[in-house]
Amino acid sequence: MSSVQLIVGLGNPGDKYDQTRHNAGFWFVDEVARQCGVVFRPETKFLGQVARVQSDGMDIWLLKPTTFMNRSGQSIQALARFYNIPVESILVVHDELDLEPGVAKLKQGGGHGGHNGLRDMIVAMDKHFMRLRLGIGHPGHRDQVVGYVLKAPSKLDYQLINDAIYKASKVLPELVQGDLQKAMNTLHTK
Repeated sequence: MSSVQLIVGLGNPGDKYDQTRHNAGFWFVDEVARQCGVVFRPETKFLGQVARVQSDGMDIWLLKPTTFMNRSGQSIQALARFYNIPVESILVVHDELDLEPGVAKLKQGGGHGGHNGLRDMIVAMDKHFMRLRLGIGHPGHRDQVVGYVLKAPSKLDYQLINDAIYKASKVLPELVQGDLQKAMNTLHTK
């Protein structure tokens, strides 16, 4: 199993979207940056905000694409190519309608499930990246999805999502060491 070298949080840039459910991926990498004491900086050649964490002599990159959700793949591809990071060593963190708030699940590969950020990543690079799916719940009908993901969660849901983000951040050492199975076992049994 490949070790994680790039952690991408999916979201939309700007204050308008900052607290929306669709930015759960941004919230995750912000938490990782906070725990590691690093700060994001704009990086135009990568079409995003970037931070570097050093762990056991390795660089782990954190990325928040500023291309908007539907073009996330361009940003991810630019950074991954520059640093020769294989798609199998990329962890993409995103909001997940099919999981309840408070639930976080890891998986390797798969389709986009209607998520436009994942769709663009698959087109740009391939589908064999790791995913951290952060549950945001479902509005009940597919016609309500766009409005739902672009609104802020309730206070309770926000707290549940943040709890899941914190729990998921604690399995990063296993992912950096290339032990996806151990990370999944730990995260999925809490």
